[in-house]
Amino acid sequence: MTADRWQIAGAGVVLQVALGAVYAWSVFRVPLSKQFGWSISEVTLTFTICILVLGISSFFGGLWLNRKGPRIVALTGAFLYGSGLFLASLSNHGLWWLYLSYGLVGGIGLGFCYIVPIAVLVKWFPDRRGLITGIAVGGFGAGALITAPVATRLIATVGVLETFAYLGIAFLIVTLGCGFFMQNPPQGWKPAGWTPTVSEALHRSARDYSLGEALKTWQWWALWLLLFLNTSAGISVISQESPLFQELLGVTAVIAAGMVGIASIGNAFGRVFWAWASDSITRRGAFLAMFLAQVLLFLFFPSIHSVWLLTVVAFLVLLCYGGGFGTMPAFAADYFGSKNVGPIYGLMLTAWGFASAFGPLLIAYIRQVEGNYRGALHAIAGIAAASMVLPIIVRPPSQTQVSDQLASGQGTGEQLPR
Repeated sequence: MTADRWQIAGAGVVLQVALGAVYAWSVFRVPLSKQFGWSISEVTLTFTICILVLGISSFFGGLWLNRKGPRIVALTGAFLYGSGLFLASLSNHGLWWLYLSYGLVGGIGLGFCYIVPIAVLVKWFPDRRGLITGIAVGGFGAGALITAPVATRLIATVGVLETFAYLGIAFLIVTLGCGFFMQNPPQGWKPAGWTPTVSEALHRSARDYSLGEALKTWQWWALWLLLFLNTSAGISVISQESPLFQELLGVTAVIAAGMVGIASIGNAFGRVFWAWASDSITRRGAFLAMFLAQVLLFLFFPSIHSVWLLTVVAFLVLLCYGGGFGTMPAFAADYFGSKNVGPIYGLMLTAWGFASAFGPLLIAYIRQVEGNYRGALHAIAGIAAASMVLPIIVRPPSQTQVSDQLASGQGTGEQLPR
């Protein structure tokens, strides 16, 4: 009996919401700093380690997924993620323990779990590939909206270390439960009555590529660069949001925090909106629109003196930031097939890690040199303008770009583990 794909999709979304709690890290920074005397930068490094490890482990999770099936990868990731959070409650041992537990162990668990719903759902929903991956990763973007207020209340009630313990247990239960639903469709399965339209066929590869074959095409590197550039723009603002708002508008930290909260909704909503739109305007069209929007937004950003208008602009910037994560999994599946999208997109996520370093460093450096954010924001607008070339020129790889050994398009014909 074939599993209900909508049940799998629901479990995938809930799993991503639980994983997205990592975006609520900012609520732990000040309490940890006050309790242990660690600097804000030392505490923030925990988040940096976690995201970097997430990007790397997503690749290895994708490889493992193809060999052993999605369920074992999801369950292993769930155990590591929940355990990492719980072990962070023992961080009175020292800062190194926080890096090891939350950063390394939790980050590996995040990477393993993150790639699974994406790789599974593109196989179950070839008819709604953009929308379904957007909904899945949209859950990741929404995770902080749920976790941040809960964690804040727990910290005030029971303490910061105890909060790690409670969240670790809760997320362990939730992610393990969702992980059991993760499975691939049967070999050759497709939705009843569905066949690709002519337009869909023109924007999709006619075959499934292996990871090695994909890496031999310039298109894989173009998609990696697309994700890197789009992520760099958005994460540069995320890294400086509160001080950026305070400097441009002269508002208090409390008002800036409220602006950050509203703008962050764009991160979650953009993952669904742009992915949904890309099913109609194509993935290339979606990225072109996102880069064009960011050119205009970053050009006008430093000239805005209204709280509500700047909040809207920041919301739109993060809408485009989230859109990259919502659209790229389907983009990768379109160009390289859904069979090996786990390792192919998993390796592509290293762009996230590099962008997490490049974007914040760029805006901070230019701000330090010039003494204001105007030059930095305009520089990002220039990068976004140059980036528009990529979605214009990129096309699905042709059959002649890689070895003809598997030119039939279906590789060895081996069935994916379920």
